[in-house]
Amino acid sequence: MNTRQGERDAVPDTEATDATPEPAVPAGEDADPFARFAPQAERTPGRRRRAALAVGRVLGHEWTLASAGGLLLAIVLTWPTLRYPARTIPQDIWDPTLQAWQVSWAGHILTTNPLQLWHGNAFWPDQYSYAFSDTLLGYAPAALFGHGPIAAVIRYNILFVLAYALAFVGAYALVRQLGSGRTGAVVAGVAYAYAPWRLAQAGHLHVMSSGGIALALAMLARGHGYSLRHGYRPERRHAGWALAGWLLGGWQLSLGFGIGLPFAYALVLIIVGAAVGWAVRRTWSWRVHRPFGWRLALADLGGGLVFAAVGLLMAQPYLKVVQLHPYAKRSEAEVALYSSPLRGFVTAPAESWLWGDRHASARAALPWHPEMTLLPGFALYGFAVAGLVFSIWRVGTRLLLAAGVVGTIALGMGTSLIGGGRPGYLTLYDVLPGWNAIRTPGRLVLWTTLLLGVLAAGAVSAFVERARELTVDRVPPRPGVLLRLATLIPLLLVLVEGINRTPHPEVPVAPVALRTLPAPILVLPSDQSTDQNIMLWSTDGFPTVVNGSSGFITAGLQRTRETTATFPDETSVAYLRDLGVHTVVLLRDRVTGTPWEHAADTPVDGLGLTREDQGNAVVYHLDTGSGR
Repeated sequence: MNTRQGERDAVPDTEATDATPEPAVPAGEDADPFARFAPQAERTPGRRRRAALAVGRVLGHEWTLASAGGLLLAIVLTWPTLRYPARTIPQDIWDPTLQAWQVSWAGHILTTNPLQLWHGNAFWPDQYSYAFSDTLLGYAPAALFGHGPIAAVIRYNILFVLAYALAFVGAYALVRQLGSGRTGAVVAGVAYAYAPWRLAQAGHLHVMSSGGIALALAMLARGHGYSLRHGYRPERRHAGWALAGWLLGGWQLSLGFGIGLPFAYALVLIIVGAAVGWAVRRTWSWRVHRPFGWRLALADLGGGLVFAAVGLLMAQPYLKVVQLHPYAKRSEAEVALYSSPLRGFVTAPAESWLWGDRHASARAALPWHPEMTLLPGFALYGFAVAGLVFSIWRVGTRLLLAAGVVGTIALGMGTSLIGGGRPGYLTLYDVLPGWNAIRTPGRLVLWTTLLLGVLAAGAVSAFVERARELTVDRVPPRPGVLLRLATLIPLLLVLVEGINRTPHPEVPVAPVALRTLPAPILVLPSDQSTDQNIMLWSTDGFPTVVNGSSGFITAGLQRTRETTATFPDETSVAYLRDLGVHTVVLLRDRVTGTPWEHAADTPVDGLGLTREDQGNAVVYHLDTGSGR
């Protein structure tokens, strides 16, 4: 570089800069007096603020609020279930203790010896005893926490409350997906979860656990882009939701066939109806959207196969039970025993706070009121009727829903329907595989309730929309306080009918630790009620016990009860020794009025027994060997 060129480069470029410096701005004054009125530049949120906004969006999302509200509502409307969850249990101390054993057994055996799942520790030596009743198998993960009778009772109470919460959320989600507004969906959710008829079923967790049905239908409808209000919208299809619906449906089926089997057939009916509808539209018009994309088709195929596999795997042990115990099949006479007349659908159970006392005489006129008080709710009936004439649903949709209500009531009447159930419930009994295993037609009322809820949601949503239209010119454009309160009246009326007065008795405590005794064990007295408590007590270590309770009595257990009616004597002791029983436990506080009333005072000399008193229990040892 030459010297002259370097000097030129070192000289500042005065043309590119201001030669004259700007005057200094006095402190406290803006360079531009109008700058303060300009919009401020938006600051980019920091990491913490972004995280807070994300959390706020999740917590404020409709489904978060619906789930949290459903849980809170379940705690309040099932109170005092969670007041003393380790000591009390809803309804009575019989069926709920059996179901607490069912959940506990599944969790225990799946972590110790899964191949023995269907061979419970009760009803020894009968096999497949876990399939003698609806299993509640889907709740097995809950049994991974805690062990013993107290944990089993706590677990049952928590699941009992959660079943109500899921029923609300499921119905809410389904009705929202079908096109209802939020208020209408809340009314439908409350009506479905807290219908008065459910109060009579509070001792049957497998009946209470119907929320998966509604939620699975909601997911399937969402996955296929379908709603009652807007019809089929292919742009809203989502394969993930469809797959989730099938998987949830499989879980629901695993809780038991009592309500799961009608659900499976309802899915088949929906699929056939959708296929026929598409074929008809395709016949009349070539401009019909293809029903599936390849992702959705794969989701339906895979999810449907999983659902079917769950059903087939669950069916195998039940088919085996029928082979081993043919009398386990429900006869037409047994179905007739539990078939409710039409008046049962307007009769509330005794546990209803609002209608219980008022319907006492109506219940007395029913042949078997615990299974025949099937009132979905008078408010629900009223809003459903209103939904036939004033609704967001199309007229054709309303008529189909009304036909579904009438049809499910007719099926729920069983043999009480004109014609004795043919055509009707017994027609399904004759032609559908597995239907003859269901003895209680009235439990189909859950479908009646769901359809009534959809009709009612249509009316409530139309009322809310009309209220908004009337106030669209207001500032701000929303209904006033009184009008908004008026839209909540349907919800309050449905809620009031769901208030319970369900008893919560204390769960009997085992008089002796069964796990410390040589098994197999027979506990006397043995009957359908007492054996349910004994099954709960056996969750302490799960020793094999001869006792058991289900929808039928096995021939072996019946023979044991009859032969041991004279215990302790030579005949009964010889029978028990041949059977392989090592220990007999006699419960002093339960023998009054039974054949064993004086057994505790009967001498045992020469019978090959050793006897010891353990408080309220008398323990007889037939063999000092372990036998486990």
